[in-house]
Amino acid sequence: MSVFYLGTHQAHWLRLVDVPLFVSRTRLENRKTLPRSEAQWALDSGGFTELRQRGGWSLPTADYISQVRRYADEIGNLDWAAPQDWMCEPSMMANTGLTIHEHQQRTVDNFLDLRQELGTLVIPVLQGWERDDYLRCAELYDRAGVDLLDEPTVGLGSVCRRYADQEIGVIISSLQPIRIHAFGVKGKAYRANHDLLASADSMAWTNHALHNPPLPGHTHKSCSSCLDFALVWRKRLLSRLSQDRLFVPPLRADGVLAVLGRASA
Repeated sequence: MSVFYLGTHQAHWLRLVDVPLFVSRTRLENRKTLPRSEAQWALDSGGFTELRQRGGWSLPTADYISQVRRYADEIGNLDWAAPQDWMCEPSMMANTGLTIHEHQQRTVDNFLDLRQELGTLVIPVLQGWERDDYLRCAELYDRAGVDLLDEPTVGLGSVCRRYADQEIGVIISSLQPIRIHAFGVKGKAYRANHDLLASADSMAWTNHALHNPPLPGHTHKSCSSCLDFALVWRKRLLSRLSQDRLFVPPLRADGVLAVLGRASA
């Protein structure tokens, strides 16, 4: 069964819960003191914010390395950290003015720099938009000497703002047997593909909270920042893993195994 990281914008939840959490660097970097984590967690680098607001990464790689080391030491229980990757959503491409290939190459180059300093604490991330984009990104890692099949976790980027669940399934299927972490995947897509994933994260509970009344007994107008609501949503999601499954095509001969020069079973 894949690991599900509950996404949160509330960093102090790290010391309150015993379920895996997914927390952004942007929620931690300005804190003088950091919470000790009660459970495993993973770090989002905050790339979407960087590219959306600044059109690229303004944080030097050396500073990000220092931050990751601090979080690993002071918070503890850090499973892994995302690199300073470059998303490939159309809106991000418009912001940067670069090509998908340039975003992919910058993602791979940054991973290589971080891997030298942080070791396996940092994971590689595949970026793209169309299915074949991700296969070409996998090939870039292969050319750089990174065997994605040996990695315990490989991030799958630019999927959290898609609304075509079957399209997500096709991409995930084509990347098998890489152990994929799906960033920000919606609940329905996660339920449909969880058996093909090593892990996933989602903050979709906040949107559910905004469009539903508060939990019984809660006096706030919305549960969009509510730990109780988030945990109830997570429990319901995980209980439905056997339901609402979408069709996922079998691995094609021209999938990632072919791209990496591996024989398909």
